[in-house]
Amino acid sequence: MNKNSFWRDRRVFLTGHTGFKGGWLALLLHRLGAQVTGYALTPETNPSLFSSARVDQVLDSRLGDLRDDIGLTRAMQDCHPEVVIHMAAQALVRRGYAAPRETYATNVMGTVNLLEAVRLCPTVRAVLVVTSDKCYDNQERARGYHENDTLGGHDPYSSSKACAELAVQSWRKSFFAPAGIAVATARAGNVIGGGDWAEDRLLPDLVRAMVAGKPVTIRHPDAIRPWQHVLEPLAGYLTLAHRLCTEEGRYATAWNFGPDDDSAWPVAKVVDRVFQLWRQGSSTLAVQNGTQSNAQHETHWLKLDASKARQELGWKPRLSLETALSWSVDWYRAYYDDPRGFARIRALTGQQIEHYLALRDGVHG
Repeated sequence: MNKNSFWRDRRVFLTGHTGFKGGWLALLLHRLGAQVTGYALTPETNPSLFSSARVDQVLDSRLGDLRDDIGLTRAMQDCHPEVVIHMAAQALVRRGYAAPRETYATNVMGTVNLLEAVRLCPTVRAVLVVTSDKCYDNQERARGYHENDTLGGHDPYSSSKACAELAVQSWRKSFFAPAGIAVATARAGNVIGGGDWAEDRLLPDLVRAMVAGKPVTIRHPDAIRPWQHVLEPLAGYLTLAHRLCTEEGRYATAWNFGPDDDSAWPVAKVVDRVFQLWRQGSSTLAVQNGTQSNAQHETHWLKLDASKARQELGWKPRLSLETALSWSVDWYRAYYDDPRGFARIRALTGQQIEHYLALRDGVHG
């Protein structure tokens, strides 16, 4: 079955649809014809992609907390899903330090609640749990991390994601494999794109500063990150979920989705390029280098080896970092030109999805 037609009328239960990545995935699934039920808290930011792109119009939106196991189970059973994609999380490293109990309750026990809800929902054929590139025991290695490298985490957020990975492994072996339900995890990080307004993320921080005409504080300008547009890993997730449904156990494992080496830029280089795109060649915004508490560890270098996804799933990045930054700046410019131009924002988001799918599917023109 064609990877696009597979999703037509497919019932999908998506957690985290009010967030940045979840909102883009909801819109992508809608474009592919899926019947999506979303389960998440209200958007954490104002503005948000969920409100500005009217994501609520493309799915059955259920507001709820992962820590509410009864409410989560009821919402899942109501929509009779064939595919479950779990993206809801406490996703910020620095908030993990400020609220470690909440971080573990959401990222670990929230994942356990989801897995238990799946056990009580007989229609589910495949489950994809999205964790993070930070689930690895990061030794600042030059090489990319492979899926079988040691899990770990210096900070509470990273550790909670490693714990979620271990929980999925246990439920897969103990419950899902014997029942014929395929369960996989996906690891990606440092995604960019229009509609992200989260705190302590580089692009949203830059956009807020440029709009306000204020300096922006950069904590680690020399840190190197492998950046990718949000649609890149999302396309990988859907390819993997498709394989989980059609070929079951072979793909029920962990997968990395990361960009090519030429997308690994230092933070300072990304900052300069975003300023140039926003100001159309004039970089005039002051940058203040920040300091960080010794209690808060942050990696200098973290790279994923995604060769497994390339070789076994046929997935590969389609957008250069230059294009990803350009698309992102175009999106934010459109929003700030008319913050209440919802139809325009929705149309631009849809155009970027269409363009990406054409590139992925080899359609030119």
